[in-house]
Amino acid sequence: MSNIVIVESKNDRIFMQAMVEKLNCDLQVASPIYIDDYKSLDGLDKTKLISALKNLKAEIPKKGVKKIGIIIDIDNYSEQERLGLVNNCIKNGFGTETETLSSTKQFIDISGDNGTKAKLACYFTNVGGQGELETLLKEIKAKDSTHADCLDSWKECIEGKEKEIKKKDFDKFWVNTYVRLDTCSKQDQKQAGRKCSMFEFDYVMKHKKDIWNWAHPALNDLKEFFTLFC
Repeated sequence: MSNIVIVESKNDRIFMQAMVEKLNCDLQVASPIYIDDYKSLDGLDKTKLISALKNLKAEIPKKGVKKIGIIIDIDNYSEQERLGLVNNCIKNGFGTETETLSSTKQFIDISGDNGTKAKLACYFTNVGGQGELETLLKEIKAKDSTHADCLDSWKECIEGKEKEIKKKDFDKFWVNTYVRLDTCSKQDQKQAGRKCSMFEFDYVMKHKKDIWNWAHPALNDLKEFFTLFC
């Protein structure tokens, strides 16, 4: 028996796996939350999501899949708009007769090949109804962020010269700076590309989990989603 979560990117997979491990420890869940597999879409694409769901339809009976999760960024869309996209992909992947998701963090019944039954739920990464993984990481930072915070002055300078930087790009820049300059030890700075970079996020999450506040209220909804897999 296995549970599978579909995510957008490698860094989403790394962060979500760390969250699962934290839940098992901090919340002392009696039946451990265990996600057997993460399937990365390498960026949200309707065609890729449909393809992933079609593949899962075949895997449900083969691998004994019982629960499937879909985690994508909400970005600048509303929850209903995102639900519309996911429901459209579910209909294409599992058949038009499949139930429709009316909200996040709630299971619907789906059928794999040979009529094998499973459950599916979704969650949209966000802070206050907007954003993506970097938006969340920026919100839950746990260490001094002097270098990253000073980017606000840089942003004001850029905008004062009638140039624009999107919030999405700014948040990515902020998190990169926080990881590289605010939380990288002098020893690790000697190998900053490997140990202090979002391009090597797996190393950061294995060795520096404490740079994030895992008790932050911004994570409550995500925790609630993962408890569905208990």
